[in-house]
Amino acid sequence: MQTVQFLSAFLGSIIGFILALTGAGGAILAVPLLIFGLGLSVAEAAPIALFAVCISAAAGALLALKQGRVRYRAASLIALLGILAAPGGVFLAQKIPNAPLVMLFSGVLAYVASRMFQQSMENGAVSSSGPPPCGLGSTGRLIWTGACARSLALSGIIAGVLSGLLGVGGGFVVVPALRKATGLDMSFIVSTSLAVIALVSAAGVISTAIMGSISWSIALPFGAGAVVSMLLGSQFGRHLKGPRLQQAFAFLAGCVAAIMFTNAVLGILR
Repeated sequence: MQTVQFLSAFLGSIIGFILALTGAGGAILAVPLLIFGLGLSVAEAAPIALFAVCISAAAGALLALKQGRVRYRAASLIALLGILAAPGGVFLAQKIPNAPLVMLFSGVLAYVASRMFQQSMENGAVSSSGPPPCGLGSTGRLIWTGACARSLALSGIIAGVLSGLLGVGGGFVVVPALRKATGLDMSFIVSTSLAVIALVSAAGVISTAIMGSISWSIALPFGAGAVVSMLLGSQFGRHLKGPRLQQAFAFLAGCVAAIMFTNAVLGILR
């Protein structure tokens, strides 16, 4: 058992370092790392990955909140819908066979890889065909309209379901939604997204714990390793961030997605 816990902490430290370099989106590699490293199924790995995502995002969100970079009303709306939807994802994860879950996860991972590669080529540029649904007032606060609320609420529902189902934080859903729906600066978008991820992930972890399907002997060392490594790795992240790093992560994520999908297909054919 000690060997498994040590390996779990080591794998968590790898995820923490990836988080420090790439941001919250890097946590999506936690599930495949647990699958390949510890031989877990998606349903077993998802809540453990979600626990690490939760505490890592919470640390970042609290720091951003102190700096006034979290739009808490937008975060509250998105997180509320995500929290309500997360238990449904957890329930589905317990009912769907592992092979289809692996194929679904590989598809989501491939999408994240393609989005990150595209963003690295755009160098932060945001294209828009018109004014965003959520305008900004003179004080920098969001101007709430029906279209604004619907756009943000939908992103919360999608993030919540995927969080409970696949153990992903949902940042790859929330960040693009906030970019499209608001005129906020990217630093505010990322900070608000971290707050949403922390709250929604907590709901997924609690739901899974109530159902009794989370292995705390693996989750606790994995989460501890992720947080410690993220804090230490953030010193390197300040110097290594950039388009090339995003492209390298996108390539790695794409390869992992292809391997997972191939293994799932081969497992079905056997």
